[in-house]
Parts: sequence; C-alpha cells; structure tokens
Amino acid sequence: MDFSMLDDVRLADRPSVPSTATRRDSDGSGWLASAAPLAALALVGLKHAHLIDAETAPVALAAAPLLIGSVFAAVHYAEVVARKVGEPFGSILLALAVTAIETSLIIASMVSGGAGQNSLARDTVFSVVLIVLNGVVGLCVVIGCVRYREQTFRVEGVGSALSVLATLAVLTLVLPNFTVAKLGPQYSPTQLAFIGALSLILYLVFVFVQSVRHRDHFLPEPENGLCGRPEKPAPPSGAATAMSAVLMLASLAAVVLLAKTLSAPLERAIDTAGLPSSFLGVVIATLTLLPESITAFKAAYANRLQTSANLALGSALASIGLTIPIVGAVSLYLSRELTLGLDSEGMVLLLLTLFVSTPTLTTGRATILQGAVHLVIFGVFLLLAAVP
Repeated sequence: MDFSMLDDVRLADRPSVPSTATRRDSDGSGWLASAAPLAALALVGLKHAHLIDAETAPVALAAAPLLIGSVFAAVHYAEVVARKVGEPFGSILLALAVTAIETSLIIASMVSGGAGQNSLARDTVFSVVLIVLNGVVGLCVVIGCVRYREQTFRVEGVGSALSVLATLAVLTLVLPNFTVAKLGPQYSPTQLAFIGALSLILYLVFVFVQSVRHRDHFLPEPENGLCGRPEKPAPPSGAATAMSAVLMLASLAAVVLLAKTLSAPLERAIDTAGLPSSFLGVVIATLTLLPESITAFKAAYANRLQTSANLALGSALASIGLTIPIVGAVSLYLSRELTLGLDSEGMVLLLLTLFVSTPTLTTGRATILQGAVHLVIFGVFLLLAAVP
C-alpha cells in the first residue's frame, strides 16, 4: 500500500537487502507521498484567497487527482507509523486513518448538500461492509488460494471480529426499518444517540480485546507465511515516525478541505451519468478503502491471510463503530434527519453476505470456492448500486 513504487511481494520468498525505495518508504521521506497533500493544501489556500474559482471545471479536474493522492498519502504515512507500533496496533491505526477520511467526506457532503444527503452515511457504510466482506475478502481468498491452494487464519480473532461487525451492521442498517418511535428508516433522536453510543462502546471493547486482552488471537500463526518466515520491512526510526505522523495529519487535512470542493461536482457527474444518488456512497467507500485493500491483497499473495483479514474487517468495524456515532452526533447538532435503514434490496444483500461470511471466516481455512462465492455477491452489489 506504499504511495510510491510498491515492492514486489515475491521478495518475501528469499532474504534480501532492502532497496533504496523500500528504505525511503519505511522512513516516510518519499517526495511523491508528500507532493499530493502539499499541492492540495496549496490549492485550497488559493481558493480561500479568492484567487481561483472552485466551481470551475479545470479546478475540479485538478482537485480530483490531488484528493485521491492525499488519501493514498494519508494511509501511506499511517502505515509507516503502523510499522513502528507493530501488529495489531498497526491495523487499528490504518483503520482509524481510513475512517477519518471517510467521515470527513460524508460530513462535508452532508453540510454542503441538501436533504438528499441524509442517507449518505448509510450508503457509504453499507458499501464499505459489502466491499470489504465480498470484494476485498473474496479477492484476497482467491489470490491466496490460487497460489497456495488453501490458506489458514486464527478463527478466534476473525470470528470475533465478524460477530461484532454483524451486530453493528444489523443495529445500524436494518433495525431502524422496524422501530415504531419514528416510522420510516430513521431512528428517533433518543434512539440514534443510544445506538450511536453503543456502537462506539462495542467498537472500543473490540479494540481493547484486539490490542490488549487477547492480542495473540489476531496475530498470524508462527508457521504461516512464505517459508514460515516472511520478510518484513525494518521499522522506521523515531524521527521518521514523528515526521510521518505530522505528514499523515497534513494529508488528512488536505482530504477534508478538498472534500467540500469536490462534493458538488461529483454529485453532478453522478447525475449526468444516470446513476442513482446513492452511488456517491459507493464512490466514497471505494476511494477510502482502495489503499488499504491493496495492502490486504499483497498480504494474501504473500500467504498472510490473517493480516488481510485484520485490515479488511478492521476497516469495516471502524466504519460503523466510529462513522455512525460521529455522523449521528453531527446530524443531531444540526437538527437533521439521518436515514440509516436499508431498502429491501440492501437488507437481502447484507443478510446474504453475513450468512455466507460465517462459514468463510469461522472455520480457520479458506478455499477458492468461498472466494468465488463472495465475488459473485460483490458483482450483484455493484449491479444493483448502478441499476437498482
């Protein structure tokens, strides 16, 4: 997932001296990673100085690649810091960075948009869950099993993560359709505050279990990996870690500031393409998950499915456990309704995904057939997202 040139994971097959590019990425000093967020901040500065018009097509075309580059940069620097703190803290830090980006994009669109944006949080979180459990997990399993025939992981950690994810998904995306205090796909203010608080508490309990109480459940088996001992990058120095943390915050700030600039042009582009407005949630979810997904794919290719599962499920858990409480608090503060309940198509896909994910992620072994099933569901999700 490094922003600059990614190392070929086949290097893990044999010991080797880290290349210059690898060392540059490890200490976070690659110029390419910092170029996008610095340029993005400069563009935002020109906008606020009224030297450029943010609504013009040239500015939007310039801001779009800078936004994508800033997302990759933020996750890149988060990964540098993650290599310093080690697993599973690294996966947690990456998930928090991705969720910060996702939440910023949602809130920026909600504030700048009208009532039609009240369901954006639902669309984005639902897209994250379906992309992670079907697209990312499915492709990781296929990639790994094509090369290694079968892959293993710790069922204690992955199974517990799936149980928390299923609980949060049903409470936030399905239950609102069946409450009577406020008819419709919304919670009442009291219900929203309570469910948001419970989601945050449950996520924090999971993080405590993952990082402290049962940390070993989320670590790869000692014999797992190429030749039993896959090569890992050396951790960065303390100074490099501090610099990466600063650049990570700058990258996140660039994402937040550019999100408002691009929200209106992106909505117009989706409308012009004839796609439903809910497709914006798919775009935001894909944008925020892309860098971390690349890392998950590389880990699966290197026979480290446990790391892939930690990254994928951690992102989905943080998306619900942090995004819903934050967006819910913002909606209550702004006195705006927050639509959370899925339609019939969405509920069917979500429940099917959770049903299929149970045998895939609770047996400790994965085969190519399981990955193919998840990819089929992912294809149906993309179809219905574009053509409901």
